Amino acid sequence: MKRIAKLTSVLVGLFLASGAQASDALVTADWVQDNLANPNVRIFEVSVDTGVYERGHIPGAVHLDWHTDLVDPVKRDIADQAAFEAMLREAGVSRDTTVVLYGDNNNWFAAWGAWVFDVYGIEAKLLDGGRKLWEAQGLPLDTALVDHADSLIELPERNTALRARLNDVLDASEGRSAAKLVDIRSNDEYTGKVFAPEGVKELAVRAGHVPGAVNVPWGKIVKEDGTFKSADEIKAIYAEQGIDGSSPVITYCRIGERSSHTWFALKRILGYDARNYDGSWTEYGNAVGVPVVNVAGTVWTGK
Repeated sequence: MKRIAKLTSVLVGLFLASGAQASDALVTADWVQDNLANPNVRIFEVSVDTGVYERGHIPGAVHLDWHTDLVDPVKRDIADQAAFEAMLREAGVSRDTTVVLYGDNNNWFAAWGAWVFDVYGIEAKLLDGGRKLWEAQGLPLDTALVDHADSLIELPERNTALRARLNDVLDASEGRSAAKLVDIRSNDEYTGKVFAPEGVKELAVRAGHVPGAVNVPWGKIVKEDGTFKSADEIKAIYAEQGIDGSSPVITYCRIGERSSHTWFALKRILGYDARNYDGSWTEYGNAVGVPVVNVAGTVWTGK
């Protein structure tokens, strides 16, 4: 027993000496570098800009295409169970695999990926700072593709408790549920001064926000380098808006990717009861008969 205890102590000491550990929700760039050859770690890149992955990615990273691998290519929905399970098997992901995601665009779509993984019972981690931080630090990129041995992973049915639908948003807005709504878009989007960020395709016929929603733009909870602020700082930012974990939270944006980033902070970093409304403003702003608040006041349509 003494020999086992001594060996355990030595191994723990070596691990701690590496100076790079994985948290429950986030990993550092140092941790990723230390685990590039770890067979129990699988790294995925979720970049939405075409060709980014192909030009160079973290060595060994598997490409996840947001347009096809994380959403249903036919209907507006997340990837179905069978397709997502097949993708994970091909990537060699098992129940013992530590999954790490990162990507471009401030890790928005990587956070969407983490949300989808969580919906199917896998708590993926994010590389804190994403591709932006990795490139800023001049860390290695590779163009080689890795062929992993297939796994036999089986996924459970979707966890619907992590996803909000239009009716859930209306119930929260109209006081039929205790959930609080967080609009994480820019203040100009929230107030209805603009319909959407410049250059985007998905638009709504009305601008503004859901009645009762508070506005906490996603960028308030990250540092200049793209990493998340500390849990205490994030908690204080939301507490100022009455979001303290005592009630369920529903996040939304325009198409659900920025709100996934905020969902990740609330659910995975702070441990709050949070759901992502992936229909977001593209659905809500085009829905018939729902109330909207904007710079002109509350507009009721279809009634």
